[in-house]
Amino acid sequence: MTQLRQRMVADMTVRGLADNTKKSYANSVSGLARYYRRSPDRISAKEVQDYLIFLHDKRGLTWQSCNCVRHGIRFFYRITLGLPDPHFYLPGAKTPSVLPELLNQDELVRLFDVTTNRKHRAMLITAYAAGLRASELGRLKIRDIDSQRMCLRIDQGKGSKDRYVPLSPRLLEELRDYWRRIRPETWLFPNQLLGQPMSRHGPARIYKRAKEKAGIDKPGGIHTLRHAYATGLLEAGVELHVIQRRLGHSSIRSTMRYLHLAHDKTSATPSPLDLLELPSPAKR
Repeated sequence: MTQLRQRMVADMTVRGLADNTKKSYANSVSGLARYYRRSPDRISAKEVQDYLIFLHDKRGLTWQSCNCVRHGIRFFYRITLGLPDPHFYLPGAKTPSVLPELLNQDELVRLFDVTTNRKHRAMLITAYAAGLRASELGRLKIRDIDSQRMCLRIDQGKGSKDRYVPLSPRLLEELRDYWRRIRPETWLFPNQLLGQPMSRHGPARIYKRAKEKAGIDKPGGIHTLRHAYATGLLEAGVELHVIQRRLGHSSIRSTMRYLHLAHDKTSATPSPLDLLELPSPAKR
């Protein structure tokens, strides 16, 4: 590791950046250095802007991906190199506003029904019933399930924040059936390495396989289940600020996007999972 990279890693660490963010920022600067084949501290602001245009126009990266690269390079120049803004400036790239395609109730039931592996089925149902991110799903522990208070504890979610979400009675039934059959010890959904949590890539692969098996051709990854959770709550009459807390959003603006997805508002419900006509585990 070069001295510049060590300095940048140290700068990101003391500022409490998440591991995925640190990796993304470091890779952004490494990519810039490889492109020009010289140290990034010898690359001008104009060259950086040309590089971003290359990523978008030639490499075909979306503006969202280019923005991630921009943030990483900007951090390096402003924080690690200590250059003031007038000496280095990258205009913000506009990201097209694209609404995700949601799975309807028939597709959700089909998705869960075709998932015959008990662990995978419980994992996908948990993602939908509690609106969890893939990274949060993989790090759930047995002790995070509080059946007395009927809630799930999300330990150090995005932004290093803890939160609680209501535990659906139907989800509790599903998890109890899963535990009786599989008997996980510490992690609710452990990976194949003994004593290790599953990475965020594991649930994503499981969802992709289940979607293909169910014959669902709508775009989107496992985060689609989180979108469906939020939209289902909004349609059930749950207030926006409550959904914000359940999802762990820092800003209400992130939650307001679901106003464009929701249609009907009926009565409030702990989780949209309880609205599905899904047979209980005991009857399977």
